[in-house]
Amino acid sequence: MTSSVPRLVIAAPSSGSGKTTVATGLMAAFAARGLAVSPHKVGPDYIDPGYHALATGRVGRNLDAYLCGPELIGPLFAHGARGCDIAVVEGVMGLYDGAAGEGELASTAHVAKLLRAPVVLVVDASSQSRSVAALVHGFASWDPEVRVGGVILNKVASDRHELLLREALESAGVPVLGVLRRAAQVDTPSRHLGLVPVAERRGAALDAVAAMGAQVAQGCDLDALEALARAAGPVPGGSAPWTPASPTHHPTRLVEGPSPVVAVAGGPAFTFSYAEHTELLTAAGADVVPFDPLRDEQLPEGTAGLVIGGGFPEVYASELSANEPLRKAVGELALGGAPVAAECAGLLYLCRELDGLPMCGVLDASARMSERLTLGYRDAVAVGDSSLAVAGTRMRGHEFHRTVVEPGAGAAPAWGVRAPARRVEGFVQQGVHASYLHTHWASQPGVARRFVERCRTS
Repeated sequence: MTSSVPRLVIAAPSSGSGKTTVATGLMAAFAARGLAVSPHKVGPDYIDPGYHALATGRVGRNLDAYLCGPELIGPLFAHGARGCDIAVVEGVMGLYDGAAGEGELASTAHVAKLLRAPVVLVVDASSQSRSVAALVHGFASWDPEVRVGGVILNKVASDRHELLLREALESAGVPVLGVLRRAAQVDTPSRHLGLVPVAERRGAALDAVAAMGAQVAQGCDLDALEALARAAGPVPGGSAPWTPASPTHHPTRLVEGPSPVVAVAGGPAFTFSYAEHTELLTAAGADVVPFDPLRDEQLPEGTAGLVIGGGFPEVYASELSANEPLRKAVGELALGGAPVAAECAGLLYLCRELDGLPMCGVLDASARMSERLTLGYRDAVAVGDSSLAVAGTRMRGHEFHRTVVEPGAGAAPAWGVRAPARRVEGFVQQGVHASYLHTHWASQPGVARRFVERCRTS
């Protein structure tokens, strides 16, 4: 049964400990053994799943108990893990760090408990020896419902350092399942919002993932890790896999007719998307066609609606601006009333300008880079009717950007945000719904159905 797929959660005491290196390397090492590996990431992160996909050959999927609700974690996991031999779930931040002010909600520990999955703790041992035992003991005993089944020591300096660490951990009662030395070749470059996405450095990313897999295979006890994964019992509740076509998640279409073409922006500038969005659009009857705003000068033939997700338009502002034919086509489509759903990067692309460079001009707003990072979960409610939602629809979102749009909201805002401060944000005009908020449509599958119906009838 899918709900009994062997699984591990890779966690750490804090960010920067090496979770991504270990999780991605473990995925690659298991895949090299001939196992079908299901890759998952706790939280809203879009970038790490790209590296997971390279390691496994399968779509990387997110498990976010804040955006989707705890009740969907099991079904979404089962959906992604269907047909797989083993699943590896990379955690977020420190093991017990969750949504601000919400206790354990959306933490790695919370997801591990929802999946009843054993945890492997990755510890940066570069500046400690005997103290590692106290650290591991504290994390393993903090919550008795979280099973820390082993530890992987990262950034170990020498054989002598390894010996001191192993001696210390004998008293902690948590087995050492791997020891990794410092290895520059597995480093991946970062910039203002985290790792550079795979789509921007595919060749180098493939090399990095291969190096991660080799390092983990050499330094970790893969047999013991696989045995730990197989010790996981059924997911609580025997979760049936989530499916975009299920009557529970997707009611029958309200209008029958030909499949409308929904163009979805991709390429290096627009890499932020959840696989479930495309699956929901397809289940709702859309013909989903990807395009690259950096290269394609026209929208896909017959485009009836447009989805522009997140990414890094600020990095590619010159190239996006230089593609004047596509900017014009997007403007004409939007001004003609076609449904357009834009999140974060998509919002910037629809603005009049970005850092002084012309964009699509759909919105009478200007965007620019900022030194200030805006980051956090948001509770939101639709202010009025739009191509995505009816007024009053509640969704949870996530903001993550170093840009500013002025004004921050149009005459008809997209969302009313309740936390951390009450405000309105985003733009609704004709068929356009543009906002900084990243949302996960699996939490409200009706938005995909509504969007496709608008594409069919507009």
